[in-house]
Amino acid sequence: MIEINKNIAIPDEELVFSASRSSGPGGQNVNKVSTRMTVRFNVIDSTVFTGEQKQRILERLATRANKEGVIRVASQRHRTQNANREEAAERLASLIREALKNKPVRRKTKKPLWVREQRLEVKKHRSLLKEQRKKMV
Repeated sequence: MIEINKNIAIPDEELVFSASRSSGPGGQNVNKVSTRMTVRFNVIDSTVFTGEQKQRILERLATRANKEGVIRVASQRHRTQNANREEAAERLASLIREALKNKPVRRKTKKPLWVREQRLEVKKHRSLLKEQRKKMV
């Protein structure tokens, strides 16, 4: 079970783990043992999330999800299957946590009056300097 937050946890039945050969560390073992772990999670068929949450996850993780709504996360950093399995599950959980966060609404800001006045003063000063460099006829 992967815990997303205190209210949401993804059961193991909704996760599909698969092992494959890794290109990561392991020496000679890397050619013999399948230590890379890939976790697949079908967002659309999930019973854990509401329709709105599913839509938000698929929008924000669009680059990781395929057409069927399956998110795939792989890990091959460690030498053991178990460590890679745990890391892949944790990365999936953190991706979903980030996708479910509400983004703050951006408020338009205005430059303060003193900043605009200061900019004009600098421009006037530069203009005056250039004016003084001109040859008088």
